[in-house]
Amino acid sequence: MSADPASPHRNPHKGRTGLDRVRHATGYSMSGLMIAYRGESAFRQEFWLAVLLLPLSLWLGRGWVEVAMLAGSVMLVLIVELLNSGIEAAIDRVSLDLHDLSKRAKDLASAAVFLSLLTCAGIWLAALWQRFGY
Repeated sequence: MSADPASPHRNPHKGRTGLDRVRHATGYSMSGLMIAYRGESAFRQEFWLAVLLLPLSLWLGRGWVEVAMLAGSVMLVLIVELLNSGIEAAIDRVSLDLHDLSKRAKDLASAAVFLSLLTCAGIWLAALWQRFGY
């Protein structure tokens, strides 16, 4: 790809700078969150769990590091779920036909969600055990 601004191969959507770029990027992000919330039941479930757990992390954590770990693990689940949904949408855009590579991509993305959920559960269980288990 050429660095020349007059090049016919230049992406017309990459010309924004400064606050204009930030404003458009924020709009795209909000659109993505709404698409995920409306179209992905797993994201909706995880979103409402986050609404419950994020404030709870402020109470359960005994310092800023624990609060960050608790809240960060919840946010990680949402982030990985968004990436999983993006991968699924891209695969479906290419073809809805069954294909080994499509299945592999979707299974790998699903495994990433699973691992993020295990990480979140482990962090929360450890924090709960430390607080109430002794």
